[in-house]
Amino acid sequence: MRFFTALLFAVISLAASAQTVPAPTLAARSWLLMDQATGQVLAAREPDTRIEPASLTKLMTAYLTFSALKSGSITLQQVVPVSEKAWRMEGSRMFIQPDKPVAVEELVQGMIIQSGNDACVALAELIAGSEESFAHLMNREAQRLGMKNTNFTNSSGLPDPNHYTTARDLSLLASAISRDFPEYYRYYSQKEYRYNNITQPNRNRLLWLDPTVDGLKTGHTANAGYCLIASALRGPRRLVSVVLGTDSDTIRAQESLKLLNYGFQFFDTAKLYSGGQELSRFRVWKGTINELPVGFVNDFVMSLPKGQAEKIQSQLTSLQPVVAPLQKGQQVGTLQLSLDGKAIGEYPVVALQDVPVAGFFGRLWDTLRLWIKSL
Repeated sequence: MRFFTALLFAVISLAASAQTVPAPTLAARSWLLMDQATGQVLAAREPDTRIEPASLTKLMTAYLTFSALKSGSITLQQVVPVSEKAWRMEGSRMFIQPDKPVAVEELVQGMIIQSGNDACVALAELIAGSEESFAHLMNREAQRLGMKNTNFTNSSGLPDPNHYTTARDLSLLASAISRDFPEYYRYYSQKEYRYNNITQPNRNRLLWLDPTVDGLKTGHTANAGYCLIASALRGPRRLVSVVLGTDSDTIRAQESLKLLNYGFQFFDTAKLYSGGQELSRFRVWKGTINELPVGFVNDFVMSLPKGQAEKIQSQLTSLQPVVAPLQKGQQVGTLQLSLDGKAIGEYPVVALQDVPVAGFFGRLWDTLRLWIKSL
């Protein structure tokens, strides 16, 4: 439901005003919990504070790699030569070597599971020619995804004063990976990977602690602290947690699980209206029909504190006058939702069918009637 994202922030107040159970206190500098189906933020602390992303950067490197795979510009079986720059990368590595070409799929697993900085550079050079050019692609994609407070300078997350992001931006990126590339998301639940006779475990401890957790990425530097973006699927619901700046590997796992449990226990994802469901009919002027069925093209879902869905109140308003021609999916009104007398937000209501223009006399008659009505 793309239209939903533009209105997310109007919904955040709902969790704050309607919930009866406060969000847990986490031992972290910044954190955020998102319901992926709706894009709503269920709880957060300092979500827009600029932070050093460390290896969480690799989520964007992966996003661009998956995009290249999906477009066919690269393949999983493609063999990649290893540059000296990639080979000499510091920090966490998968230990690729200049004299040993490596397949793209091996680099993907080295990047995601082993958090290999060398794998990131090799993929960046393959896709964009150089890591510097790849950083431009990263920033362009970040803007497209709505990551307004993010700037990347490298593919791996090595510290740089101009390399930064926020918890909110990272939640958008993490959600986009599972939404846009479900065929590659499976790598994030892989618990270990062996390359060059070296087996390394996935650093995401929650893969062992909670069977519903199937991703995503850890990060750590001295300045960033210990960070974890986790995603869990329980039944039909997927939540994404972003926990940044904890003091240890153990704490980031514990606090992330605490946040996920809070979201699943105290919130529901409710379908308020079905896609194609007729909410009302609006008067149409100068069209081949006089009444237009209106509603939502897709299912309208919302995250709400448990037991609150039945209390939602709505008010439908048309954008008068509604004049033909109209296309299915074109906004023709707004739906205002409230809970306990407090506004939740306004959402675009659209035409559920096309409406061609009427003939000459039909248009002329409605033009006259509209003129009289405006007097």
